[in-house]
Amino acid sequence: MIIAHTPDADDAFMFYGLLSGKIRTDIEITQVIEDIETLNKRAFRGELDVTALSAHAYAFLHSQYRILSAGASVGDGYGPVVVANREMDSERKSIAVPGKYTTANLLLKLAVDDFQPVEMRFDEIIPAVKRGNVDAGLVIHEGQITYAQHGLVKILDLWGWWHEKTKLPLPLGINAIKRDIPEVTQREFLVLMRESIQYALDNVEEALQYAMKYSRGADKELVKKFALMYVNKYTYEMPEEVVKAHDELYRMAERAGFFARPPLDILFP
Repeated sequence: MIIAHTPDADDAFMFYGLLSGKIRTDIEITQVIEDIETLNKRAFRGELDVTALSAHAYAFLHSQYRILSAGASVGDGYGPVVVANREMDSERKSIAVPGKYTTANLLLKLAVDDFQPVEMRFDEIIPAVKRGNVDAGLVIHEGQITYAQHGLVKILDLWGWWHEKTKLPLPLGINAIKRDIPEVTQREFLVLMRESIQYALDNVEEALQYAMKYSRGADKELVKKFALMYVNKYTYEMPEEVVKAHDELYRMAERAGFFARPPLDILFP
């Protein structure tokens, strides 16, 4: 089974138990690590059995994948932000985005009427903003909490925008499994995913040592803060309010004319 996650501390943290062998399984696992937009595109090609996936991308992939109720990345009090070197006027501006199918990009399109998107890898965005290659950047992952260290200012908080409109948690990423995998194996993997998440939460320092391989130079306390921001009560099992949040995101996108609202097929235990 090909299992894919991003090179980010939160994904590495939650997958540690499974990929390190701490959680025992007879399933033969091949590990793939790529940035989220690369995983989105590989999922379109059907190359991955289980993968981290943007909630946005699922809208186009629901015929091939179903959502696992474990492993979601959900913002609660935080989320993607748009940053710049200085406050910007209201004219149409270029904004670096971490991929067309990222949920952050969908949220930005819902929140901002007119901007020029410039796609690039998530870790290239802050340097591009600092160099002035773009007017602003949409940052995800640890960039959400480190941008000020680079002398940048926040000009739009997408969590704040979302919460004001919905009063719901902010759905960002999911783990998804291929539909053509036998249901008994899907359910077996869901159990493994939950056990891996629980192992990390029960053994934070141990799992953190593994996650530090994906720290991109950040110190341990920052990596710990980021990992525990996105591996939380919503990650072990998706509650009803997060299901509602996904549905609301898709309703908003449908009303904006971006795509038809997909069926929410979520595999629960």
